[in-house]
Amino acid sequence: MKVACSSCGAQHSLPDKKLVGLPRVQFQCGKCGKSTVIEIAANPDATQVLTPLPDFARSAGAPRLAGSSAEPNSLQLPSGKAIALSVIAGPARGLVYPVEKPRVVLGRADADIVINDKEISRWHCAIEIKGDVIRLRDMDSTNGTYFGDERVRVAELKHLSEFRMGTSVILVSVTPKFTP
Repeated sequence: MKVACSSCGAQHSLPDKKLVGLPRVQFQCGKCGKSTVIEIAANPDATQVLTPLPDFARSAGAPRLAGSSAEPNSLQLPSGKAIALSVIAGPARGLVYPVEKPRVVLGRADADIVINDKEISRWHCAIEIKGDVIRLRDMDSTNGTYFGDERVRVAELKHLSEFRMGTSVILVSVTPKFTP
């Protein structure tokens, strides 16, 4: 298993045989000497929480976030599938937002998808899509973005995944695209 140090980003190889059945593993970086804890996904199809990000991968602030992602050309909507975000709890409950571009920003104001929730930051989080991979990315929001009970910076989502921002719970749905 290839892993990266959360402090310096140095790549390490951990023996797969010793990791079987473990929910997480801790290792010490050979380059900087700091410890990193890695969550091991039991099911490769399960949603993976990718947090915390290594220091080298964290955002530099709002100006970068205002534009496109670090790899704007690599983002693309999946062919033959429609993605929608449904608000299932909170002030905007019942609203459904189709995702029509590979990167959408969710927030309280000046966002691609505006949700009127006083606990949500102006630019709270982003959904980035690259083919079949749907990534939720917190945009350094004040109150955080939650997947399950865990505050996340980045998480990979799949069909029927839920995440929370402020008092709003958002459901992700991926369905075959209807073509008449």
